[in-house]
Amino acid sequence: MQLRSIKIFSIFLSIVLLIISIQSCKDESIDQNYGDSDSDGFYDLIDNCQLISNPDQIDSNGDGIGDVCSDIDNDGIIDAEDNCPENYNPNQIDDDGDGIGDSCDLVNFTSLPCINGLAGEYPCNGYNLIGHMSIENLSINFEETTRVNDSWGWKDQENGKEYAIVGLSTHTSFVDMSDPDNLLLIGILPTASVNSIWRDIKVYDNHAYIVSEASNHGMQIFDLTRLRNAENIPTIFSPDIHFTGFGRAHNLVINEDTGFAYAVGNADPGRNFSRHPEENTGGLFDGGPIFINIQNPTSPIIEGGFSEAGYTHDAQAVTYNGPDLDHIGKEIIFGCNEHHVDIIDVTDKLNPNLISTIVYDNVHYTHQGWLTENHKYFIVGDELDESYDGINTRSIVLNLTDLDNPVVHFDYYGPTLAIDHNGYIVGNSFYLASYKAGFREIDISQIEAQQMNEVAYFDSYPQGDGSGFSGAWSVYPFHESGNIIISDIQNGLFVVKREN
Repeated sequence: MQLRSIKIFSIFLSIVLLIISIQSCKDESIDQNYGDSDSDGFYDLIDNCQLISNPDQIDSNGDGIGDVCSDIDNDGIIDAEDNCPENYNPNQIDDDGDGIGDSCDLVNFTSLPCINGLAGEYPCNGYNLIGHMSIENLSINFEETTRVNDSWGWKDQENGKEYAIVGLSTHTSFVDMSDPDNLLLIGILPTASVNSIWRDIKVYDNHAYIVSEASNHGMQIFDLTRLRNAENIPTIFSPDIHFTGFGRAHNLVINEDTGFAYAVGNADPGRNFSRHPEENTGGLFDGGPIFINIQNPTSPIIEGGFSEAGYTHDAQAVTYNGPDLDHIGKEIIFGCNEHHVDIIDVTDKLNPNLISTIVYDNVHYTHQGWLTENHKYFIVGDELDESYDGINTRSIVLNLTDLDNPVVHFDYYGPTLAIDHNGYIVGNSFYLASYKAGFREIDISQIEAQQMNEVAYFDSYPQGDGSGFSGAWSVYPFHESGNIIISDIQNGLFVVKREN
């Protein structure tokens, strides 16, 4: 009987509690779990930003807080409006006005349009300055004596980023150009031996190949895809491979079609740099091209060389596709060999063949040249004629219609006294690094009619003019974006772009 009473009481208590619960729910406007404080269609329970409407729920960094109210650095400014979202900077100081707060701006620079012949302090015509890094910005362990030399470029096909690869006397720098106004030094690769004012870089299959005049330097090979996920930037890299099949080399040429690199200007052992051919002897193939198979990018193999033409200072190697039908499809090197240009068939690496040699008037130092895209003309720069003869910048145009009998087509004279150094051709434009006159763009659309015309320039060396060895060492005009790299000996890396 007592047990039955307890059961009846329990049932009664349950009914009372149920009634109280139902009444409580009636009195409550809405369960808090289904509230939507910002009326964006997401209940507060699952909304990643409960007080600010964000129906897209974007959370770029995946921290569980929506972008519209995320404040990673807790400085009171939401990330979307913070000019340095990862560094505490409540004052938002931005001295150069580039939209990046000083606390995280690695380069204090603002792009400078070319207005009335000047981009800031730099003389210009048709080119805006969109990026700049000083030698100090290009270095980690900066040395006052560091100077810039050659440069090249690379595009990461996976993420679309463009990079500048800049040679300096102490190292090679790798610079992310994806935001030219805020160039980012990803890291450096120190010289393989001692410092040298000569360093040269080329790229094949996502790898950089670096040589130098430095004693016992050999060739450094660096996998450029390592730049994608580099941590603790800027970082000091080590090469993937240090190839020591040769020591010094003034330059490196790569034919991407065949997967061969050609180290030129080797004269080991004991060579002191000289512009006198009789002193440039010794070493592998007497300083002529060394044939290096890099088809497996990190397993280079020397497969021969060519010594008949003597010391080679610079060159271009191509799979020939020009007007001379006798040589179509052959792999040919066009060598600038101090006092002449040599055309060499290197298709058979064991039996290379000198096709022809040409000497032009008033030769002083045949330095570097580049083919027009139709392989009909080769534009050569003589590095000493301006200073020795007191003439304006001269480029010698060779007609290669018959590779066995090349002839001088005409000489082009620029508007300044500057010495020409490295020049490259894209379409109808010849892009020339011209030392104290900086970088010059020359229209070659009328080259057949023996006419070339300077159409634009950017002078990276405002400190002076004339025929000295200061200023723009090289230019890289091959990036798809149209952003052009200039490496200036004293003033660092410049990125410029044509107006419009």
